[in-house]
Amino acid sequence: MKDALNNELLRSYANINKAYFQLLKVDAERMGITVVQLKTMYRISAHPNTGLGELAEILRLTKSTVSGVIDRLVHQGLVERTIPSTDRRAVNLKLTDKGQETLKQLFEGKTVVSEKMHKIMNMPKEDINKLLSLNNQILSILTAREDIY
Repeated sequence: MKDALNNELLRSYANINKAYFQLLKVDAERMGITVVQLKTMYRISAHPNTGLGELAEILRLTKSTVSGVIDRLVHQGLVERTIPSTDRRAVNLKLTDKGQETLKQLFEGKTVVSEKMHKIMNMPKEDINKLLSLNNQILSILTAREDIY
């Protein structure tokens, strides 16, 4: 019985993640970009002037993968690379005006993700708080270091 509940719990998270990814994919494709490019732009927006290595770490991708994503975003005019005067070897990344406008469309416009998230956020506050509390407990258990080694 416990195994069945364990599998059902894990499957529910996987299904939610998959459904969210599919919605993001629809919105990203409408904007002419991929989900990875969209997530990259969002992270750059949240952490302007971040470097490639730091961005790769945040996205949990390899530097070479992120480098290719950045190349495509630069080519599309959505991201620009800048070299800080304090360290000529470093490269910082930031969104262009076009990149900022693209993200603004996603978060402020009528997108599939924003409409669905609006419905979720209209759920009773107690339910949302309980879910967040349970998710934090689960995350704490899953990320506890003493169990890994």
